[in-house]
Amino acid sequence: MGLLGNVKEKADLIWAIADKLTGVYKPHEYGNVILPLTVIRRFDCVLSGTKKEVAEAVNEAPAVYRVNAKMMDKRLCKVSGHSFYNTSPYTFETLLDDPDNIAANFRQYLQGFSANVREIIKRFNFDPEITRMDEKGILYIVLQEFTKEKGDFHPDHISNLEMGYVFEEIIRKFSESSNEDAGQHYTPREVIRLMVNILFMDDDEMLTSPDAIKTLYDPACGTGGMLSVASEYLKKLNASATLIPYGQEINDQTFAICQADTLIKGEDASHIRPGNTLSDDQFAGDTFDYILSNPPFGREWKNEKKAVTDEQANGFAGRFGAGVPAIGDSQMLFLETAVSKMKKTGSRVAIIHNGSPLFTGDAGSGPSEIRRYLLEHDLIEAIIALPNDIFYNTGIATYIWVLSNRKTPERRGKVQLINANGIYTKMRKSLGSKRVEISEEQIEEISRIYGDFRETEHCKIFPNEAFGYQKITVERPLLGEDGQPIRKRGKLQPDPARRDTENVPLTESIDAYMQREVLPFAPDAWVDEKKTKIGYEIPFTRYFYHYEPPQPSAEISKDIRAIAKELDGSLEEIFGTEMVK
Repeated sequence: MGLLGNVKEKADLIWAIADKLTGVYKPHEYGNVILPLTVIRRFDCVLSGTKKEVAEAVNEAPAVYRVNAKMMDKRLCKVSGHSFYNTSPYTFETLLDDPDNIAANFRQYLQGFSANVREIIKRFNFDPEITRMDEKGILYIVLQEFTKEKGDFHPDHISNLEMGYVFEEIIRKFSESSNEDAGQHYTPREVIRLMVNILFMDDDEMLTSPDAIKTLYDPACGTGGMLSVASEYLKKLNASATLIPYGQEINDQTFAICQADTLIKGEDASHIRPGNTLSDDQFAGDTFDYILSNPPFGREWKNEKKAVTDEQANGFAGRFGAGVPAIGDSQMLFLETAVSKMKKTGSRVAIIHNGSPLFTGDAGSGPSEIRRYLLEHDLIEAIIALPNDIFYNTGIATYIWVLSNRKTPERRGKVQLINANGIYTKMRKSLGSKRVEISEEQIEEISRIYGDFRETEHCKIFPNEAFGYQKITVERPLLGEDGQPIRKRGKLQPDPARRDTENVPLTESIDAYMQREVLPFAPDAWVDEKKTKIGYEIPFTRYFYHYEPPQPSAEISKDIRAIAKELDGSLEEIFGTEMVK
């Protein structure tokens, strides 16, 4: 059984504990108990090896430590071997020795954690669940289940990477039971590996330099899957390199899991911060070497409108100087956030979007102006079309946008479009909407197409300006009753009813376009230059469209006759008579 198989089995065993909640909890409430207890039990198992030593350190601490919380905290972290600890005499196992006082003792146990862990537990709003389970007589039974083999989360038996997978699988089950959007919490691991592969491809320092240190940021980090996979994947490429993760997450439960995972891995958990990235940027002014993200698709930003528009008013001193998208879809705000976090000395971004950011919005609109900014500043390096049905919550078309402000010479002024829509492997069993996956060999294939940077069946390369156009307003004269053009002060008056617009490629002269496309059919037409707007769109699918000629009429006729012949016998049986030929 492979890694994912083991993870799924472990998650299934944990989720089976929910059977003990039946009757007291409804299925959509199971996660309110299972998620926090899984996190707490993980801490319990991680600390088990130094539990005795921490208790002794508390009892033997000099008086100066007892009146200085910071000194005591530092002392106990050193003894525990982690940046957290638990001073309570209890463990999950010893809590079971006193069934009559299980709730009080469990609360004492939770209070024994260091402040950073208590803050994480607080995000789950778990205390009311302790009261509920105690009153219904199931608290002891549920805690007992977590002491069995299914609840053994010791690092010797389940690695940090595997534990991250387990958290996400439990969330998926919780989301399914409550009809929530499971896919908002995490991204298929093979997609992350592909993104990381491409991000690091041209970074010789990260791939080869001993003790290289870089920063990675995710503005919608969920449970931290992207951050974890990127770090683990880099370790395989260069074991001496370090990627310091930073992230922000709006959902309290997934934030708590992400921060817990970060703490347990020995990383700085203060780099994982709660809150709404769009309205309350916790990393304002900070920049990073890499940005990796899968922000929500099609989620409105009405609640954040004031904060976003206030920041937009600051121009490029804020994140949204280029413009803002339609109120019904916030994903391009995350795209602008990613751009704002790029270092002037050079950063790279890989961010997932659906098809909307490629083409929505007319010339002069927010989305068009955002694309214009990216293209005119030569920030878009590549856009990769992923297979449909690769995400857990949607089967729609999705794309990886690769951005860079340190392009290699051959890429400058150009955008690479890669159609990997047909590069996938069908899964034997679907997971939600996810029916396909990208194998390791296919990750390498797509990465190779990107790295080769040459046109093939799957790859097209365009200059930045190829995506720009001039939206011109073509006027026709207003005619009087005598059929003659009306003039005022010698100037032709336009007829609004005969007004039209045309999109002229940015690479073409408007005059040349008018001479070829308009004036032969409307000699009296002219362009109102004051109304001309510049627009940008990336009609991805158009560039990879393959024309398939329709079936010849003779073949269609032949097929119709064959079908009619097959039907004759069936109709004769139904109506009891031979059909007229």
